[in-house]
Amino acid sequence: MLSDCAFRAQLALPGQRLLFDYWHEIAGNRAMPARADFDPLKVPRLLPHLGLIDLRDGFDHGHFRLAGTRLRDIYGREITGLRMSEVFSGSSAAPWHSIHLRIATQAVPAQGMVRGPAEGRDHVLLCWLRLPLSDDGVRVDRILCHDVAATASDAESVSEFTSYLTGPRDGGYLDSIRSSNA
Repeated sequence: MLSDCAFRAQLALPGQRLLFDYWHEIAGNRAMPARADFDPLKVPRLLPHLGLIDLRDGFDHGHFRLAGTRLRDIYGREITGLRMSEVFSGSSAAPWHSIHLRIATQAVPAQGMVRGPAEGRDHVLLCWLRLPLSDDGVRVDRILCHDVAATASDAESVSEFTSYLTGPRDGGYLDSIRSSNA
């Protein structure tokens, strides 16, 4: 598991670092903060990019309790009230299920970048962050989401970086990592 410092160093966007720092601050000595600790007015610029997945009825019934206005642009529809299985379907379902299950069971933050965060949204390059929340300090009962669609210049940078990592299309570095982690 990464240290908090190493995890923070991986965060690509200033908003991600701001949210992670705030999440870490309100957690104090606990593994994760409670929803009641989170004051959205402390991060007003991030509100359009925030979502809250509610797991209180169990992981299989997890749903978006709320979703900021920018999430509608990312996912192509209003997702407030939708179950995770309704938002993440098709080829994107399995990876998102694994990510959210890991957060829910291991109480760890996660982050990444993905093209096509939902079915029919292959043109979207998403920078995402997921942070666990717990009312009792033990069981993850909510997941705080921060989702930002990358700009065209971000997409070019990511494409160039990915090309550098993967090398020729006959089985580059990234492909070997993917197959060894499969």
